[in-house]
Amino acid sequence: MEVGDKVSVLDDAISGVVTRVQGNSVSIETSDGFELDFRKNELIVIDGSLKKRDLVQMDLNTILSEKQQKKPGKSLRTKPKERFQPTMEVDLHIHQLVPKSKHLSNYEILNIQMDTAKRQLEFAISKRIQKVVFIHGVGEGVLRSELEFLFGRYDNLKFYDADYQKYGRGATEVYFFQSVGSL
Repeated sequence: MEVGDKVSVLDDAISGVVTRVQGNSVSIETSDGFELDFRKNELIVIDGSLKKRDLVQMDLNTILSEKQQKKPGKSLRTKPKERFQPTMEVDLHIHQLVPKSKHLSNYEILNIQMDTAKRQLEFAISKRIQKVVFIHGVGEGVLRSELEFLFGRYDNLKFYDADYQKYGRGATEVYFFQSVGSL
């Protein structure tokens, strides 16, 4: 890094031109005219052009071999429909949750479903999963209304009916707002 280089601060939206380098300390002038001091490891050079003396020092064969190297393979294109698919589905039908449900009361079934939903919701939050679909079925709407009450207790999410073509009316999609400050 030297005087005249265009640099950007790694952990902030600040960029400027290097005005002074003294050991590990670098002074930059921002586009607003402010002079700020940083350590070298806090900055990255953003002007990608090579200086003449750097080019002279490089071996011409090295440059040519770099240009002739194969470019990385083409990445697989994701269809727009697939790109917005939820990353996690939670099926709350009782036969998906317990091996035998014949002798369970409606109250017990609802408790098992709600415990599963709460556990999966907390898991999604802890793993920073942005979208989850809870498949609850249509029925009389008891589970759906309980889920909506549960989701309403969280500040960092919104919920709405999931994709009708895929789930019909029996699923709710939850979208988590990812807060930048908690990284």
